[in-house]
Amino acid sequence: MDETKVERLDSSKSASPSGDAVAEIYVDPIIERRALRKFDIWVVPQMMLLVILAYLDRSNIGNARVFGFEEGLGLKGIEFNNLSTLFFVTYVVFEIPWVMAIKKFGANKVLATAMVCWSVVTLGTGFVQNYHQCLALRLLLGVFEAGLFPCLSFLISMIYSRESQAKRVAALYGAIALSGAFGGLIAYGIQLMGDRHGLEAWRWLFIVEGIISIVLGCICLLSLPKSAENAWFLNEEEKAVMRARKERDAIYKGEEKFEWKYVKMAFLDPFIYVAGAGLFLASIPLFGFNTFLPTIIRGLGYDALQANYLTIPVYFAGTISLFCASWVSDKINKRAIIAGTVPILVLIGYAIVVATPSIGAGFFAMFLLSLGIYPYNTILLAWVSGNIKPDHKRAVGLPLFISIANASGLVSSQIYPASDGPRYIKGNAISLAGEALAIASVWLIFLILRRRNIKKDQLIAQGVTDNGKEGDQALDFKYTL
Repeated sequence: MDETKVERLDSSKSASPSGDAVAEIYVDPIIERRALRKFDIWVVPQMMLLVILAYLDRSNIGNARVFGFEEGLGLKGIEFNNLSTLFFVTYVVFEIPWVMAIKKFGANKVLATAMVCWSVVTLGTGFVQNYHQCLALRLLLGVFEAGLFPCLSFLISMIYSRESQAKRVAALYGAIALSGAFGGLIAYGIQLMGDRHGLEAWRWLFIVEGIISIVLGCICLLSLPKSAENAWFLNEEEKAVMRARKERDAIYKGEEKFEWKYVKMAFLDPFIYVAGAGLFLASIPLFGFNTFLPTIIRGLGYDALQANYLTIPVYFAGTISLFCASWVSDKINKRAIIAGTVPILVLIGYAIVVATPSIGAGFFAMFLLSLGIYPYNTILLAWVSGNIKPDHKRAVGLPLFISIANASGLVSSQIYPASDGPRYIKGNAISLAGEALAIASVWLIFLILRRRNIKKDQLIAQGVTDNGKEGDQALDFKYTL
């Protein structure tokens, strides 16, 4: 196989403790880098675009709120919050099925189908006439958007090594932040446009974004590859190397045939639940921030128009922080130290908005929140994804982990009721507490994984070659800390 630069190495140099022959495969690093560079060029930008559009379609309800959405539908009490909350009910339920569908049907078909469906729902939201119609569409939106983030995270884990995943996951979270910036910009433009053709401005927000998403969703069906090994932009040499690379890499070893034991392995691993709890706690401020930032800024004393365009620099600051923290995490190959320290900025930010009514201090606090919220979620997701093996366990474990976290949307969507305005002290205090507990969970995860590594090292030192376990808990797997 000299065409693909795949060779066998001496087993004494590369054999794993368990004696697996897969570990002896060597792949030419030059061809490997060339292939991965093509994924960075052709796939990662598309992933970012999908996330931007999904979060635009999901969170535009927050932008619409500040220029007439509630009044237009005659919403009362906490009905707006219910629209945000019930989205997450179907969102959490359908995450695992979507990821398993990717394994069966391919990324291009599954993601394109989901995107076109959620875009049609967004478009339809522009024509709803009452609370119940809007509620039905929000439930459908949750169904079709459910698989996006876990599917993309799973694809990243299938393409990139553990050491380089954080930068690519950062691209996804960076897209979330950018969606907030673009959402504020689009909302600002449509708000200036005003009512047209008998439709209020807030309706045009859903219609315009829905049409854009439908068109781009159809394009994704043709442009996204079905799998990493058969990507259309790779030549035959690169495809062969990607196939060999999958066999070589310890994180992807295991039977390709699906067995229910992998589902059991995922559901019985306490690491996934502890990490899910940490992401749940951190996602309370994340989801609240994404949906209610215009509301919070307006509560600081700005008018509706200012509230939309002032979100733009806040989100851009978060994007820069996100990529810097992820680059450092990949560079030093450490997750806990970054995930456990950067979010301290979030604690400071929420403490400021809770403690003082100052407009200037409050707006400065929004930047601190943005700088700290996104890196935590990014690094934790890459950390968990890189520490679950084999890929069938990851196909269940990763969406399980994310679905636990996304249940936080049921909380975050209820902690900023209109009656708590203008300062929303309760919602900000709950977010502060959630982030503090999320930081503590990082060090609990660190202790769990460190303890597993120590046990494996002790067994290997005693000459043990098989501990009777599979996947990431086998002796030949070292957890990243």
